Amino acid sequence: MIDPVQAERPHYANPPVAILGVPFDNVTAAETISAIERMVESRQPHYLVTANVDFLVQAQEDVELRRILFDAHLVLCDGTPLFWASRLLGNPLPERVAGADLVPLLLRVAAEKKYRVFLLGATPESAVQAVENLKKRHPSLIIADHYSPPFNKLLEMDHEKIKQRIVAAKPDLLFVSLGCPKQEKWIAMHYRSLGVPVSAGVGATIDFLAGRVKRAPRWMQRICAEWIYRLAQEPRRLFSRYMKDLWVFGRKISAQWWQLQLRAHHRPSVQRSAPIRAQENWQWLKLPERLDLAAVREDGRLVDQALADGRHCLLEMGPVKFIDSTGVGLLIRLQKKVRATGRQLVLLAPSPEVQRALELMQLQNFFDCTPDFATAQHLIAAREREQNAVVRLRSPAAVNPVLWQGEITAANATEVWSTTETHINSKQRRQLVIDLSGVRFMDSTGLGLMVRAKKLAQLKQVKLQFTHPQPAVQNVIQLARLEEFLMPAESRAVLVN
Repeated sequence: MIDPVQAERPHYANPPVAILGVPFDNVTAAETISAIERMVESRQPHYLVTANVDFLVQAQEDVELRRILFDAHLVLCDGTPLFWASRLLGNPLPERVAGADLVPLLLRVAAEKKYRVFLLGATPESAVQAVENLKKRHPSLIIADHYSPPFNKLLEMDHEKIKQRIVAAKPDLLFVSLGCPKQEKWIAMHYRSLGVPVSAGVGATIDFLAGRVKRAPRWMQRICAEWIYRLAQEPRRLFSRYMKDLWVFGRKISAQWWQLQLRAHHRPSVQRSAPIRAQENWQWLKLPERLDLAAVREDGRLVDQALADGRHCLLEMGPVKFIDSTGVGLLIRLQKKVRATGRQLVLLAPSPEVQRALELMQLQNFFDCTPDFATAQHLIAAREREQNAVVRLRSPAAVNPVLWQGEITAANATEVWSTTETHINSKQRRQLVIDLSGVRFMDSTGLGLMVRAKKLAQLKQVKLQFTHPQPAVQNVIQLARLEEFLMPAESRAVLVN
């Protein structure tokens, strides 16, 4: 897939900056509009995120949301504190690109270029009023459809009905207003199958368009006091959230600045990455001693070229003695780019400095790290086996005969369900254990498969147990408050034993 931001200007000139593990793209509002236009022209599905401080704070406790922000095709700075933080971290973002400002700009472009728009979420009254206001403001704008689904938990929504309406409308732009993190998780579950070129969570923007929620006056927006206006509108709902956000964000961004930026002084001459070895399906690069903004700008073109052929990539990280927030942003971009081709990125012998940086941003589980080349080769082979068989049967007589492995997400949900359903429907089976010890990550689609499997097993009178969930999977289950249903006492006893 073409990188829509890189097509505007190369990443090595204006690289992304990682703030609490989230890679913010270094783009202006005008560049964002151009990138979105290219996404529409590509006809490939993309999703973008307009992230504010609350997004980042929630992501500290929500592994799935953190992964969604990590993987987004475009991450925009929707918050003045984030804009200030980027300056503190040595790679200043050019401007704040707020969702409430971006959507009206996109609607104006949509009216000019005849893009089809779908509004999902908000209350029925707000959606209807928003559509009426938009038709008055942009008579040529094509509102393909709008829908306000009944309020419900994410996994209890009528996903098929919503998807059918969107597919039938054939939109180019899908604006989802369900609140964070629900809207981001919904988009991550469905953006591939919907085929909409651009999906975006827009929070309260539909209410803004309807005139039911007022934005702060322009003068308050200019002096970065819009949050005060919002707090005055909804003090009960927002006070505790703002206080938590202020405390968590302030503490964590201070730690990031202290560890990854304060030591950036006395920088030596910039070194370059260097190729070590390469074969038909993999290549091995050595990164420089300092991986900071200067190095990324100097070296980014070479790294981009090295990754252009879609091979597995091994990065020699032992020599890296200093890495800053831009260096981490580079690693995230490389991970996304390599993974988009179905290949693997492996960090070889990462130095203590690199390990500390990844742990600080809670990214240590988002990268594969190995101590040496031989171990990396074994790891790549194992990842390829996982992709070929995400559900595996150990042996019919095994205590845990069915093994889910790798990542259980919307990308492979059909395959996982097909195999699992077959085991549950087996006439000879009255008990089934699904071992989750090999699952590194699961999103809400994977969680939905667990719920679906449990309900089918109950219908078929099969005793189904899920065992040995890893911490990332436990996090998804706990945040959805499904421990009692999916992991009852007897299953947790199996986990302990």
